[in-house]
Amino acid sequence: MEVELNGMMELGIMWGMRVLSAALIMIAGWVIGGWLRRRIVNIKKLDKTISSFLGGLAKYTVLAVAFVAVLGQFGVETASLLAVLGAAGLAIGLALQGTLSNVAAGTMLLILRPFKVGDYIEFGSVGGTVSTLGLFGTELNTVDNKYVFAPNSSIWGTEITNYSRNKQRRQDIIVGISYNDDIDKAFKTIQKVLKKEKRLIKTAGKEPIIVVGAMGASSVDLTVRIWTKTEDFFGVQWDLTKAIKEQLDKDGISIPFPTRTLEIQNPTALISSKAA
Repeated sequence: MEVELNGMMELGIMWGMRVLSAALIMIAGWVIGGWLRRRIVNIKKLDKTISSFLGGLAKYTVLAVAFVAVLGQFGVETASLLAVLGAAGLAIGLALQGTLSNVAAGTMLLILRPFKVGDYIEFGSVGGTVSTLGLFGTELNTVDNKYVFAPNSSIWGTEITNYSRNKQRRQDIIVGISYNDDIDKAFKTIQKVLKKEKRLIKTAGKEPIIVVGAMGASSVDLTVRIWTKTEDFFGVQWDLTKAIKEQLDKDGISIPFPTRTLEIQNPTALISSKAA
């Protein structure tokens, strides 16, 4: 009886030590993986997009090694484990095909680099500034500071519009003037405003131009086509729109609003019909 009791105590101590060792290994793996991820992400010489992806990959690799080490604590041989994983690989792949497709898509996004951390992109109906490209998904912040987590496969499987990649962008500002106004005078008024704006690109082929774009229902629509640096896009648009409006007012050029003219033919007959 005493021998059996001693044997059970030794067995309990042995398994207790194994469980404790396994817990310490997993905690160490989690801590080391997190530390390694932060170290990689904070490497200044490494592109942020690559560092965020490699950081996540390093963390999960450390956790995988720790998991294998934990199984070793319970007597599972590595060779046997690899054989089991190989046999179960197809089933795991089918069960996790969505997750694995995210990893594959993230790898392709990292290789082809259609965007990087800090770029403003749109895909499908989603748009935002990329904050992280991870192993399984991409994190973005919208213009009104909403957090978006998008699986990599959803980004890879659709068209991606990158608004930040090109350093210069073109834009058109539409200005409507009255049909009674002098178009050439309006051109000169707008040109005065454009000359004062220092943020416009005025190199060959990208000079500001003013043309008659269309004749609308109540206005002659002038198109002011300009080029700016990408970071100046909205600032120039807002400032120029205001400045053009103010200068048109100073020069006596009106900006019309939609109007309708009602013409009643034979008003006498209309009055007679109402009286009857």
